[in-house]
Amino acid sequence: MNSFAKRADEPDSMDDMDDMDGVSEPSETDDPAEPIRLVSDVAGERLDRFLPRVLPELSRVHAQRLIASGDVLVDGRARRASYALSCGERVTCRLPAPEKPEALPEHIPLDILYEDGDIIVVNKPRGMTVHPAPGAWHGTLVNALLAHCGDLSGINGVIRPGIVHRLDKDTSGVMVAAKNDMAHMNLAEQIRTKKARRIYNAIVHGNIVEPSGLIEGAIGRDPKNRKRMAINREHGKPAVTEFSVLERFGDYTLVECVLRTGRTHQIRVHMSSIGHPLAGDEKYGSRDPHLPIRGQALHSRRLALVHPRTSRPMEFEAPLPGDMQEMLGILRNHRIK
Repeated sequence: MNSFAKRADEPDSMDDMDDMDGVSEPSETDDPAEPIRLVSDVAGERLDRFLPRVLPELSRVHAQRLIASGDVLVDGRARRASYALSCGERVTCRLPAPEKPEALPEHIPLDILYEDGDIIVVNKPRGMTVHPAPGAWHGTLVNALLAHCGDLSGINGVIRPGIVHRLDKDTSGVMVAAKNDMAHMNLAEQIRTKKARRIYNAIVHGNIVEPSGLIEGAIGRDPKNRKRMAINREHGKPAVTEFSVLERFGDYTLVECVLRTGRTHQIRVHMSSIGHPLAGDEKYGSRDPHLPIRGQALHSRRLALVHPRTSRPMEFEAPLPGDMQEMLGILRNHRIK
């Protein structure tokens, strides 16, 4: 049996609404306050050696402290650091949550598609993280929104104010944020009930012969790599992606994707699972150094929703970013096959 680590109650990707993939980025960052569940795969291994092996962020000394404090349980029971594990024993480890600083306003230019007293819709550029997180406390969309709006909904706390869904750092396109709690709750419900509709464009590897398709596959943490998501039938959450072919280029295909669910990295995982990973996506595929794009070729092109105060249907669209347009130009000129 392979060892695996999984956060309890993994967030849906509606980083986008943690939606991510588009939406959610939940984000690619785990919540360290949630318990991690592991399964021993080596008989006789000490508990304080097992933890650092499967959780590289832990040193052995740190693991011993967690064991001594009762934050590590083996099949529900506290054990000594020297305890010899048996294959298949379940280990639960709770890491203390680090203190999170408050997000601060930063004057960063925004591409605003729409704004009123309740919502703001922006075209997020590729390379911008949605909200502060370890390794990216500054320069995020939240920092920029706080400087522009002055105030955002407080439901998600001081780190993710206003954020009702997310996009991965290297996914560009349309996002909506809430300026007050009423708008936040309304938009979150639209996302939960699929009343809000999100459409993405992606450039994928390979020639997709079918004009359209439906990908169904539960998504959860990759048992072999906790920083990735994967089709995980045992521990994943149901996920469904519709796709249709817009243009073929031999070794690449331009597709439109519609999310029926919002799981972390959903489009990236689903397209990779059928043998067509996104161009530029090193996490789930490979990057072609000849292409003018850094990060996955994925763009949130359109977002349809109902205004939380007026109940008026609204639709917002953002053009493809320059690097994806440049890539399509190259493909259309047959300079890459």
